Amino acid sequence: MPQNHTMMQFFEWHLKADGEHWKKLKEMAPELKEIGIDSVWIPPVTKGQSAEDTGYGIYDLYDIGEFEQKGTTRTKYGTKKELLEAIAACHENEIQVYADVVMNHKAGADETETFKVVEVDPDNREKVISDPFDIEGWTKFTFPGRKDTYSSFKWNFGHFNGTDYDAKQDRTGVFRILGKNKDWNENVDDEFGNYDYLMFANIDYDHPDVQKEMIEWGKWLADTLDCDGYRLDAIKHINHEFIKNFAKETAAHRGENFYMVGEFWNSELAACQEFLDQIDYQMDLFDVSLHYKLHEASLTGRDFDLSTIFEDTLVQSHPMNAVTFVDNHDSQPNEALESWVGDWFKQSAYALILLRKDGYPCVFFGDYYGIGGEEPVEGKKIAIDPLLYARSSKAYGDQDDYFDHPNTIGWIRMGTDEMERSGCAVVISNGDEGEKRMFAGEHRAGEVWVDMTGTREDKVQIGEDGFGTFPVNGESVSVWALPDEEQ
Repeated sequence: MPQNHTMMQFFEWHLKADGEHWKKLKEMAPELKEIGIDSVWIPPVTKGQSAEDTGYGIYDLYDIGEFEQKGTTRTKYGTKKELLEAIAACHENEIQVYADVVMNHKAGADETETFKVVEVDPDNREKVISDPFDIEGWTKFTFPGRKDTYSSFKWNFGHFNGTDYDAKQDRTGVFRILGKNKDWNENVDDEFGNYDYLMFANIDYDHPDVQKEMIEWGKWLADTLDCDGYRLDAIKHINHEFIKNFAKETAAHRGENFYMVGEFWNSELAACQEFLDQIDYQMDLFDVSLHYKLHEASLTGRDFDLSTIFEDTLVQSHPMNAVTFVDNHDSQPNEALESWVGDWFKQSAYALILLRKDGYPCVFFGDYYGIGGEEPVEGKKIAIDPLLYARSSKAYGDQDDYFDHPNTIGWIRMGTDEMERSGCAVVISNGDEGEKRMFAGEHRAGEVWVDMTGTREDKVQIGEDGFGTFPVNGESVSVWALPDEEQ
């Protein structure tokens, strides 16, 4: 029986821009494997606007730290050579690597061009608020540092349908580019009327040359990196038909085991379900609904009904398509989608994604190792490690839920014969100290279970009837299991 799979998002927003990150991944691969991580989602590998760019202000898709462009050869994270060495080290340690793919926009153009636009209302992109006029936009990408290596494709304003800066008048706005068959793409999120436009020069996926070039690039990148999958950024802003084709073509090129997960940042479960339908379930999605439930639970404390924590979440409705997470680089403090799960609830939140049978859990680098920047946050390795250990050695078999109280919930994993000494009982409280009487199995009568988190020092003996009474501290989580060796 294979061990449970666990992903780590191997970066946070405020990593130092010292070009050392790929080296760090290479060095840490054995340690990651040891703690139970068998896949990593790495930050964008492509050249951004500068050596400090996180990779989301994307300039050249074919430069992965190889060419002198934008004042740097390396990216924020290192050089192409270091990146390939890091991926090889992960593979040596049986860790899959998923590359972050940013396809919505381009930034840091090489030249300006003059073209016609209309300005639209930022709160309703369908509403035009100007007559057509000429702007000078940063839309010409010629990649002089790379020349034609890997691709001779050059970008101009015809390949985009919107931009946010007019150099002629030195002013910002949301400007829709005019031209034959030019409009916002349909098949995108309908927030702000049409949410095709997000930032910078917005790529027009109705353009056949763009579609062809981006699909070719997707295959090239996967081959060049020899990676195992992609995390697709900002897909609610990209023509869903293109996303479906991109996923199908890349998987056909790399094989059906090439894994893809999309960032469809919408807390409405119905919208996520509709998106999965539209793309023929070609990829998994991050469970944004669950993230917001965890955030709300951490804000409202005992007023949150824990028995409802999985209602209206992707992991409940589409367990095979959900990547569960507690926080990420966008939800961390002071970032675009700040919705940080409070410290007191963090360990409980991780228990809710790591120790259940459904979902593909993703541990956030910032939660595990800490966050840098001006307001650093300490890592919670000590709180997360026992849960990772329980996931890799205990959380197997059938699952019985005891979600019968608003402030104290629990579940049992029955264990399997293949995973020796597996099985566990998880109890979470967001109020007072409590306990759950749960059935572990008559064949376990007499077994003595301990709290893997180390929070409780007492022990629980399974009764003749197969039941145990498993306690938990207030505002805490305990994970009860048979210790690996008799203690």
